[in-house]
Amino acid sequence: MSTGVLTRLLASDEPTIRYRTRVALCGEDPAAPELRALQQAIAASPRVQTLLSERGPDGRIPHHPYQKWSGAHWVLADLAELAYPPGDPALASLLDDEMGWLLSPAHLKKVRILDGRARRCASQEGNAVLSAIRLGLYDARVDELVARLLKWQWPDGGWNCDKRPAAHHSSFMESLIPLRALVYYARLTGMAAAHQAAERAAGIFLKRQLFRRLRDGAVMNPDFTRLHYPCYWHYDILAGLKVMAEAGAIADPRCQAALDLLESKRLADGSFPAEASYYRVTTQRVSGRSLVSWGGTRKTQGNEFVTVDALTVLAAAGRLPIPSQQGVPSFAN
Repeated sequence: MSTGVLTRLLASDEPTIRYRTRVALCGEDPAAPELRALQQAIAASPRVQTLLSERGPDGRIPHHPYQKWSGAHWVLADLAELAYPPGDPALASLLDDEMGWLLSPAHLKKVRILDGRARRCASQEGNAVLSAIRLGLYDARVDELVARLLKWQWPDGGWNCDKRPAAHHSSFMESLIPLRALVYYARLTGMAAAHQAAERAAGIFLKRQLFRRLRDGAVMNPDFTRLHYPCYWHYDILAGLKVMAEAGAIADPRCQAALDLLESKRLADGSFPAEASYYRVTTQRVSGRSLVSWGGTRKTQGNEFVTVDALTVLAAAGRLPIPSQQGVPSFAN
């Protein structure tokens, strides 16, 4: 790997980028005092403070938890990705709102069973499980959500909210986040059923090489081949590869085509671009609003968030001569 891109990441104004580079790309121990201090800098950073800026005196954000992309559900997911320090009781009200929504009887009543398959946007439960674990806020409510994910898993290994009776294949976009959540949950609790469910879910991606149709090998969706940050509930090859790395499946030969495609997008300076986005920066309360920019979208200019994710994936795949990741959930353990 070019030392230039590593040097730039380590000098970033964004403490999250510096933290993730030091842990994932330089092999530093996240428990080291310097890294703990850097996580506190993440919590105090302008980006994090802006994401949390709509909280009222009670610690809650005054709109629906799933409001895209500024409700409690998405703010918690963002904080988890930013390596916000775990165990902060100030986030409890946001988690209460998210769990209150997902565990409410009214929410559960909306789940339809058609042809023996639960039609559920399981990325919602998956994100809640993932955020709670990564932010050090795990409690019994997480167990209940995992029990639902296991109950709702489709025969082919994933999940889908498609209410057409004829739908019988899982959705990439509804299956990746639950897969990731189950990887973390299985690692935390040792639950064999969660581990097995995660392996089954990984299979739906691997047998399609993370972006190709089974029947003819064509690209499933052109947007799957474009790099984004954040993906939110959407899917692209980088998001898929990131989860495969966390699941210990990145060495599977069926990841190679996606890894080749990712490498082909690397710019001359060693960075990777965000080729498209799913957000717009605005203070207006409209769907898809983000209070912060995530580095912009420029096909010829690197995006730090995409770059650190891409380099982490390539390192995990053995395609970069740098230390491997530490402390990452893996099927191999």
